[in-house]
Amino acid sequence: MHELARCEDHGDHLIVVNSNTSKRSALSPDLYRVLVDALDLAAREPRITSVVLRGEGGYFCAGGDLSLLATRREMSRDQRLARIEELHDVIRAVLICPKPVIAAVEGGAAGAGVSLAFACDMIVADRDATFTAAYVKAGLVPDGGLTSTLAAHLPRELVMRMTLLGEPVTAERLFSLGAISQIEPAGNVVPAALALAERLGAGPSGAQGRIKALVNSAHTSSRVEQMNAERDAMADAIADAEAAEGIAAFLEKRRPDFTKARGTT
Repeated sequence: MHELARCEDHGDHLIVVNSNTSKRSALSPDLYRVLVDALDLAAREPRITSVVLRGEGGYFCAGGDLSLLATRREMSRDQRLARIEELHDVIRAVLICPKPVIAAVEGGAAGAGVSLAFACDMIVADRDATFTAAYVKAGLVPDGGLTSTLAAHLPRELVMRMTLLGEPVTAERLFSLGAISQIEPAGNVVPAALALAERLGAGPSGAQGRIKALVNSAHTSSRVEQMNAERDAMADAIADAEAAEGIAAFLEKRRPDFTKARGTT
């Protein structure tokens, strides 16, 4: 059992809850283990179609625990690198998971909590939530792939204000820039994220995994490399049971039932 995080099984999706409420859902080894285990289970289990990540107590994630970070000053550089890699392993696990991962952001996200939210495939946020990358105020720099992620989603000047000044940005502004998927009134974030998970669950899970991989590689691949990746993914997708069901449904003018093809792709 883990005290600061838990995984709830809802049949066709998993909910990972960051329950470190005394520290505004700061990152913890418990969260790392529970989240990675949930992502691994989602990758292996056909019935699971998505993973939802949320914080408990009204805040998504406050990032690294500064009281723990302070102890790293006494570590060797190799030890410090190893601790940062623990976060990066989690971020990579979110990125490579073949099932969609949804961040349900209530209250806000800060520091590596922003990195974690933006590593997810979709963000559903409280309209009044704030996203703050104020590493600079502690004399630190972003990690968890945050500079790459923010640069891919936002104008350069806004990224500079967020990271050089540590200025918070509202979910509403990020939504207007197309950087997050959905904003909701306070109290409706988790239900909306679960509704989104249900919508994803009705779709072709194998195709969704291939699409996720293609979108994630598009930022770092050349156009020719990306076309080659699309070619390979399409050739594989056509042979799947999901495609057989989807094409048959289109030709028969009916709604596809991808659930019966799940697990046979």
